[in-house]
Amino acid sequence: MSSSHQKNAALTPALFRRACGAFATGVAVATVMGRDGKPHGLTVNSFTSVSLHPPLVLICIGHRAATHGPFSTAPHFALNFLDETQRELSERFASSHPARFEGLHWSPGATGAPVLEGALAVLECETWRRMDAGDHTVFFGLVQHALVREGRPLVYFAGGYRRLAD
Repeated sequence: MSSSHQKNAALTPALFRRACGAFATGVAVATVMGRDGKPHGLTVNSFTSVSLHPPLVLICIGHRAATHGPFSTAPHFALNFLDETQRELSERFASSHPARFEGLHWSPGATGAPVLEGALAVLECETWRRMDAGDHTVFFGLVQHALVREGRPLVYFAGGYRRLAD
């Protein structure tokens, strides 16, 4: 073992969160149209591409999240990957802001799921499977539509937003 590694400490929730924070991620806002006819969304960094054939992705949403209910019943959801200029959107959708879509430019995508204007990329998905895992639900999406534009991603690392260096 190299001297740069610390001695293993007992696993605590804080240590687990810190260790997971050492993995840099992109930032996305997952969106869904609720049964109430209103858009719902939250910031996620628990996105993974799962399969190319068929095109599958997954996100994880905590059972206590206010948006868990709308995602649990929706037939479709969208993933809006944020660009480096959209930190404010990430913070808005990560907060308990009661009207997260108020004043935002968005439109229903081909599946009806909300698509945020200016997103670096958008994946519109049919909800393919749901699976409980600990205190979260894993939502698998079968990608139906994709949009991509040029730009640079919003990145999150070690508890803070970062920018990619050239």
